[in-house]
Formats: sequence, C-alpha cells, structure tokens
Amino acid sequence: MSLWRYEWRLLLRSRIPVIGLLMLTALTVASLVSGVQRIDSQREAIARIATLQATDSAAVVAAHGESTDAGQAAYYSFHPTWNPPSALSFAAVGMRDVAPFMLRVRALGLEAQIHDGDVFNPELALAGRFDFAFLLTFLLPVFVIVLFHDLRSNETESGRERMLRSLPMGLGRLYLRKAMVRALALLACVGVPFVVVALQQGVTLSKIAGVLGLATAYLVFWAALSLLVARRGWSSATNAATLAASWVAIALVLPALAHVAIERAIPVDQGAEIARAQREAVNRAWDIPREDTMQRFYARYPEWSDSAPLGTAFHYKWYLAFHQNGDDDVAQMAADYRAGIEKRSTAASSLGWLLPPVGMQAALTRLADTDMQAHLAYQDRIRAYHADLRAYYYRFLFRDEPFRQADYGRAPDYDMALPASP
Repeated sequence: MSLWRYEWRLLLRSRIPVIGLLMLTALTVASLVSGVQRIDSQREAIARIATLQATDSAAVVAAHGESTDAGQAAYYSFHPTWNPPSALSFAAVGMRDVAPFMLRVRALGLEAQIHDGDVFNPELALAGRFDFAFLLTFLLPVFVIVLFHDLRSNETESGRERMLRSLPMGLGRLYLRKAMVRALALLACVGVPFVVVALQQGVTLSKIAGVLGLATAYLVFWAALSLLVARRGWSSATNAATLAASWVAIALVLPALAHVAIERAIPVDQGAEIARAQREAVNRAWDIPREDTMQRFYARYPEWSDSAPLGTAFHYKWYLAFHQNGDDDVAQMAADYRAGIEKRSTAASSLGWLLPPVGMQAALTRLADTDMQAHLAYQDRIRAYHADLRAYYYRFLFRDEPFRQADYGRAPDYDMALPASP
C-alpha cells in the first residue's frame, strides 16, 4: 500500500501531469454544463408547446368559427409533435443537435412536412457539439498521451532506470503501477463530475455504469497504445510525436475516410428530394380529373369509398385525397431513403469495432437515445399520429358530418406511446 501511496505523491508533485489533470477536469465540467444547457433549452421549448398551441388554436377558431367545415380545420390547424430528451441526453447530444426534435404537422401530405424539417448539415453531425461524448472521444486521448508518453522514457533520460533495475521488484510491475495510477487519475477527472451531474439529471445507475464502463474501456485502449509505444525505447519527444500522429489518424483521419467510403458505398438521396417529389405529385393533381384522383384514393383506402360523389364545387375531401395520393407516390422513395439511412447507421456502428472513437460515439448516443435510430423512431411516431389525424378529419369529410367549433378541441393529441406505423 505504501508503494501505491508513493506513486500518487509522485504524480501529484509533477507539475505538467497536475496541470493536465486540472485542465481535463475543467473541460469535463464545461462539456457537461454545455450539454445540460442545450438539453434544458430543448425541454423548455417543449414545455412551451401547450401554451403556444392553445394560442394558435384559439386564433384559428376565432378566424373561422362555426362556419368552418372539417376541410378548413384540417388545412389551417397545425398539431405539434415532439421528441423529449432522455435523462442521459446531456452527455451525448447526438442527432438532437442537427435534426428536429419538434414538428408541427397538418392532416395534409406528410412526407413533405417530415423531410422539410429533416434537413441538416452532415458536417455538423460528423464533428458534433462540445458535450461529454465529444470530450471522451476526442480530448481524453490527448490527456492520456500527455501523462503516458514519458512514462518510461523519462526514467531512462534522467538515468534513474539503471538504479530501478537494481531493486528487487521488476521494472514491469513498477511501470504498470505508475500507469494504473495515472489512468485512475484521468478516469476520476472525467468520471466524478459526470456522476455528479448524471445523478442530478436523474440518470439511472445502470446507464451511469454503462457510460463509466465505456470511458474505462476507451481509456484502457489509449493507455495500452501509449505503453506499446513506450516499449520501443524511444525518447519522450519521439513517443509524443508518434502518439499524436496515432491520435490524428485513429480519431480524425480514418473515421472521416470511413464515413466517405460508407456514403459512396451506400448512396442515399436527400430528404429534400422526397419533399420535392411529393409536392410535384400534389401540384399535378390539380390538372388530373377529380374522378380519377378519387378512384385512385378509394382503391387504396376502401373504407372511405362509400362517400357521396363529388359535385361540381370544390370539396376538401378531394383536396386531402390527392395530398394522400402524393404521399403514396413517394412511399417507395421514403422507404428506400430510410433503408439507406439505416444501412449507413449499421455500417458506421460496425466500423466502431475497428475504430474505437467511432464505436465510442455510437455507443454513447445509443445509451442516450440520441442516435439516428432514436430519430427514426420519432418519425414513426409522427406517422402514426398523422394517420390518426387523417382518420379524424376524414370522418367529417367523407361522411358529410357537420364540423362544430367544439370539434377543434376533439382532434387527437400527440401521444409518445403511439405505436410505430408499419
């Protein structure tokens, strides 16, 4: 025990390691504060939805009143959806920083609404926000290099290694103890602040343990790489340069090249293309005979086919029908787009087994429910909710039921527990 205590004293008396540990602690706190502030702002935005929606709904009712039919209500009424952050999302903001976490939808064509709000800059998604996941993935290895690059070479250059060889204990055990002390110090600098903030945010103990386990495994990887370089017997400067080059290659260059390779191997159209195609289909419907539009709609949705025939006047059931036909026109495009995104996500996750930084980011965002899989699940809930909205307004339009002012408030509300649409 005295030897371990001695190693801790040596570490704490070394100026550069202590400065490095203090900087790492400060950066850890800053990353946690940044993540909490970002997620708190999203929670506040979601909390304001009810008030803003009530104001918007009151304005629609006041503008149309009792004279409104269901078609006007479906056209003018926006219905909010939202994707609340998990308790752990402050640690790995992930897709929540680049993709919508709130979306107001109408009972019109959905694909254009979803993919208009699903545009984000992939370069921002690649780098990510300065959060705890960013600190662990990109900055923690730098501090491992700072504390480990001269673990052995410093003893050699100062001439102490010859004296250490005369001691009864092996040099291997000595350097292993020094390495474990430094690794524990690094882990404490990132782990203790994280645990404090995670407990304040209500993160479950299992997820806290999961994050700490990932951080430990990642730190061990970089420490093992540093020890492997130290065994070469090079100078401290050469060790530092070699490890810095390894960090650039493993954490920056290779992941960027791998992402480019994945994008080329799995081509995916932009979501904006789906929105454009849906709008073109909707615009073309104005030039198509209305009977053809309704026949096509009834063929796909026979439950509404017993509706009364269209007259010569404009009717909103025709308008909503060709909007839904527009969605059906791009359904295969949307399915292909989703399949491509899922393939890319799976390929990137598999890449994590070869490149630890990629695997670290993927694992943290999965734990925090902020990855692409969580975003696609939110889209599924929007689609299920939109189907309920359409069914509500269709009942008035296709059954010619009168739409009263009170019926505005009877429209279905968004439910986080909605099942995913098939």
